[in-house]
Amino acid sequence: MAEIQLRNVGKRWGSFVGVDNFDLTISDKEFLVLLGPSGCGKTTTMRMIAGLEDASEGDILIDGARVNDMEPKDRDVAMVFQSYALYPNMNVYENIRFPLKVRGIDPATHDEKVRRASAMVELDDFLHRKPAELSGGQRQRVALARAIVREPNVFLMDEPLSNLDAKLRVSTRAQIKNLSHELAVTTIYVTHDQIEAMTLADRVVVMKNGVVQQVGSPTEIYDTPANTFVASFIGNPAMNLMEGEVRGGTFAAKNVEITGLNAPDGPMTLGFRAEDAGLAAEGQGQINAPIYTQELLGDATMISVRVGGALVSVKADKNFRAEIDDMVSISVPAEICHLFDGKTGARI
Repeated sequence: MAEIQLRNVGKRWGSFVGVDNFDLTISDKEFLVLLGPSGCGKTTTMRMIAGLEDASEGDILIDGARVNDMEPKDRDVAMVFQSYALYPNMNVYENIRFPLKVRGIDPATHDEKVRRASAMVELDDFLHRKPAELSGGQRQRVALARAIVREPNVFLMDEPLSNLDAKLRVSTRAQIKNLSHELAVTTIYVTHDQIEAMTLADRVVVMKNGVVQQVGSPTEIYDTPANTFVASFIGNPAMNLMEGEVRGGTFAAKNVEITGLNAPDGPMTLGFRAEDAGLAAEGQGQINAPIYTQELLGDATMISVRVGGALVSVKADKNFRAEIDDMVSISVPAEICHLFDGKTGARI
């Protein structure tokens, strides 16, 4: 299999910086997710690993060998694209088989390899069909099988679930998770969907404007975000963030007063997760404000209030009912709070 090293890799187009000083080692058999908003550099990073983009600086190594100057076909990587990229004139069997033909693999082994790959993604009943006769989820599974059949050292997946509806995303995500366990191949997966990142990854790289913001396990990034950007990007809902001031261990903002904090005085951004807080008796909580909106989620009711310019959410019991503009009191103990520098956004 393959260990991948990215040593201070960068990509520039003139004065525009697409990826800046990306430095990371991806372990053999690791499932790494590159996560961030559109334009953050995650797909560009993947394309440089694949050889579809030239790195402007730095070194890319696969199993210790520098591959910067190697053609994509010589890097032994397989890509799965958002757009499926299937051949419309070929049936499923021939689409899956095509990489074997191109690479000159012994034709006597093709049938066994194709059927093994199709079985892994549950396509055995569709091998005779053309792509136009398949659903979006089935087409994506053909793309996965075509990557699997090559038995590459590295899988690269560029937002493979983006074109699927919500239900298909869940089932295909589970299939990718199971396949990664079964195949045990180094995988780099690009997405802007934090749920995909949290459920699939061994490690997550959060990116913004071409710069790595944090690298860690899903649990590490969720529990201890490095800055306000990561805190606002991870979680559903995202972490509540409130701007205010700390004086003598007390955070104060409009409708908010939280005591018992171990933090220096000065401007501060305070964050907490909706599921960590709760409703308190009238006037007994640390946040007292009118309800801005409420949403029934099935297992809970999400209550949101306005604190300054921010919406702050808390999960209440599923049977909780109130009206918009009713006053609520939210309990926010000091121990659930995350503190970030008011100017830089860095974790304190």
